[in-house]
Amino acid sequence: MSQSEPVPTAPANPAGLKVELGRDRPILLDCGVELGPVQVAYQTYGRLNADRSNAILICHALTGDHYVADPHPITAKPGWWSELVGPGRVFDTDRYFLICSNVLGGCMGTTGPMDDNPVTGQPWGLNFPVITIGDMVKVQARLVDFLGIDQLFCVVGGSMGGMQVLKWAQFYPERVFSAIPIAAAARHSAQNIAFHEVGRQAIMADPDWCDGDYLRQGMRPHRGLAVARMAAHITYLSEPALHQKFGRNLQNRDTVTYGFDADFQVESYLRHQGSTFVDRFDANSYLYITRAMDYFDLAAENGGVLANAFRGTRTRFCVVSFTSDWLFPTSESRAVVHALNAVAANVSFVEIKSDKGHDAFLLDEPEFHATLTGFLEGAAAHRGLPRPDGGRGR
Repeated sequence: MSQSEPVPTAPANPAGLKVELGRDRPILLDCGVELGPVQVAYQTYGRLNADRSNAILICHALTGDHYVADPHPITAKPGWWSELVGPGRVFDTDRYFLICSNVLGGCMGTTGPMDDNPVTGQPWGLNFPVITIGDMVKVQARLVDFLGIDQLFCVVGGSMGGMQVLKWAQFYPERVFSAIPIAAAARHSAQNIAFHEVGRQAIMADPDWCDGDYLRQGMRPHRGLAVARMAAHITYLSEPALHQKFGRNLQNRDTVTYGFDADFQVESYLRHQGSTFVDRFDANSYLYITRAMDYFDLAAENGGVLANAFRGTRTRFCVVSFTSDWLFPTSESRAVVHALNAVAANVSFVEIKSDKGHDAFLLDEPEFHATLTGFLEGAAAHRGLPRPDGGRGR
């Protein structure tokens, strides 16, 4: 796709879109490496209005991708926010132009460790440069430039997506009219780093990992990646949700086997999560993306004071957390709110009561959906975005 081609509009391309960026001006990564060209896979929904003021960038989480509202090309499952995207829905495609790209280091079309190194013609593997959340955002900014958009109406995302939202607000405050970081934090905690390290060690302990060179050797570390997914998936849920869904119920049997089969339903569930994950995700991408999250620390990057990351911002913020999220607890969101208050930023904060844990932002939570709708309506009124029916604002 060349720079002169028009911005894609609805209906979305089920196969996704792709653009090459950074060939003439490589992207300087935080590790000091210049990377380019970079292939970026992305998807759009809705139409960009005449003054290009209605664009919303959706940032996906660790194991997400750019198929926000389309069936996944590998699993055929509905998009991860398909219930929120569409005409008349929270992210109203009659009103907004939605953009979501697969992050740098990903494995669904954007340049990452499974792609070929243009110098060697072989998969990058562990020769791919280590990336950060900031690097992901730099690539997204290049994509937004390519689409001809000066200012985004909103940047929104949950979990790792929320980290990207905060980084956007720090890096490009003049380009972000409003921001919605959901179930996120301004830095990765020691506990979260520890969980990620368990997952990485599970992958690297798989003999088929081949020191990261498995693609060239025709292997895949499926067992290690499945265990990493199982361990991580536990952190996405809450104890009440696990108890309500599974309790101590046995799986297709009346009594325990006195062995190591999946006696309990929760064991069977986790094994299923692990076995299906390996069909759609790359092990080295998992290593790189979890490491990017571990390195994320906005305060450390700003003299140890989180408020410095947002000083002078004019962005309107809505920070959202969930009561049962112990991976990114409400205290982390409050720290972001306090930092924004310290610089007199325009910020609202909502803690949603839910027993679904961290994954609540991906599930059917009416109060959460109403919060998003209300904030977007208010921001649209201030931005002067017309309603689909011709009205403006509220």
